[in-house]
Amino acid sequence: MDQTHLAGSGDKHVRAAGTAASADHRAEDPFDDEDYPAYSMGAAAEMLQVTPTFLRALGAAKLIEPKRSGGGHRRYSRYQLRLAARARELVDQGTPVEAACRIIILEDQLAEALRINSERERAAGD
Repeated sequence: MDQTHLAGSGDKHVRAAGTAASADHRAEDPFDDEDYPAYSMGAAAEMLQVTPTFLRALGAAKLIEPKRSGGGHRRYSRYQLRLAARARELVDQGTPVEAACRIIILEDQLAEALRINSERERAAGD
């Protein structure tokens, strides 16, 4: 699985690396695309067992910014749902929403830095 991570705050910055390959893949099969906005707010809230208000709060905190359907309805991707699920875990443990969002952003930035370092080490070893 091609994992790319946050380059800054907010979902619009989520995919900092590897976007060309994933863009080609998206065009082939949107069902396999983890960034395809397939889930309505109601479906997303039900899957995560949260309220729509919680999802809107994640948007206000700039963790996820859902796409909009032609009618203006929020649509969430699988990747966004994974971020929201992690936020819910932290909030359930007593972390304020804004702090949970910042933690997730920092976790993702660290994972991205580790991935880049690993790629560089592999390239240097070749």
